[in-house]
Amino acid sequence: MLTPRSLLIGVAIVVLVSSCAPSTPTDMTAPSPPASDSPSTSSPTAAASDSAIPSPTSSPSVAQTLHPLTGLPYIELPRPAAFAGLPQVLAVKIDNTRNAQPQVGVEVADLVYVEEVEYGMTRLAAIFSTTIPSRIGPVRSARITDIDLLAQYGSPAFAFSGAQRKLWPALADAPFIDVSANKVPQDYSRDSTRRAPYNYFFDAATALTQADGVSQVKDVGFTFSQAVPTGGSPAVSAELTWPSSTLKFQYNGGREQYAVQLNGERASFERVGQGEGKVWADTAVIQFVKQTQSAYFDKGGGNTPHVETIGSGKAMILRNGQLFNSLWSRPDSQSGTTFTDTAGNPIPFHPGHTWIALYNKDRDVTLKGVQATPTQSLDN
Repeated sequence: MLTPRSLLIGVAIVVLVSSCAPSTPTDMTAPSPPASDSPSTSSPTAAASDSAIPSPTSSPSVAQTLHPLTGLPYIELPRPAAFAGLPQVLAVKIDNTRNAQPQVGVEVADLVYVEEVEYGMTRLAAIFSTTIPSRIGPVRSARITDIDLLAQYGSPAFAFSGAQRKLWPALADAPFIDVSANKVPQDYSRDSTRRAPYNYFFDAATALTQADGVSQVKDVGFTFSQAVPTGGSPAVSAELTWPSSTLKFQYNGGREQYAVQLNGERASFERVGQGEGKVWADTAVIQFVKQTQSAYFDKGGGNTPHVETIGSGKAMILRNGQLFNSLWSRPDSQSGTTFTDTAGNPIPFHPGHTWIALYNKDRDVTLKGVQATPTQSLDN
């Protein structure tokens, strides 16, 4: 059986199925990359004989669609007419302190954003579409940055624990569908084995069945390719530092993935009855952004920074153990974010899970395995 990594990437793939194949549809959701720490392997594909090739008149076609957030096949159907469209989008605000480990659900997120909040701490905005876990968390509160960031997804469902009073009017005017604890408190619960506030969890599957108007996933500007693009330089790790938080991506050549490290510890996720699993990224992006003081302060006087995700700037893309200097662009709130080289050619992500760090452009990145300095200009 082919794994998602071994499939060729394209806008759509049509596969002819032999007339002797079973008529019952197979699993409609493509599996995520393995979550274990052991290197992943791909099984060779057996060559088909001439006699196995079906005749055009006796075999139905199977449409296979690539998910726009992962570049992986999402669905297979025996009849294209039965295709009901791509799945919905859910965003969840998740705590990113050591007390939040192991997190729940992050390992299957299609995309995870890391954004700065008060006192130089960071939080995660995890985007789910391919797989919607039954339990996600620990859930924390929304920030002003989330409004513009999520607008490129249309009207995604957005789960968060709450917000400061002054921010609620802006959140109410935002295009996302509010599935916060303020709206659907019955879909949130406390885990008695953890201490507050790191014990608040969201029942995503139940909430989405009750939410109206949630957007289906769409193209948000990303491109994907199994083939490694040209123009990269070796990079085995990248480390980002905020005043009260750190993030590191460490390449694992055996898996062809990046181990995610949060605040000095290996990022982990909860597996009931199986111990903790580890979080991996297929592509890691450092998106350098302009960051300004907002009009919002917490009870202790800490200012919430406003991270500007509309506009343009520089970026670093890490995939397959290589660094690609890039430019990002997002002209308005409704548009997606593109990542290109200086000539305007898209730089494709590796299909799979992507992490994007929204990083103040005035800060440095510590890189290992490259000759260039972290602040090297794209023009050099």
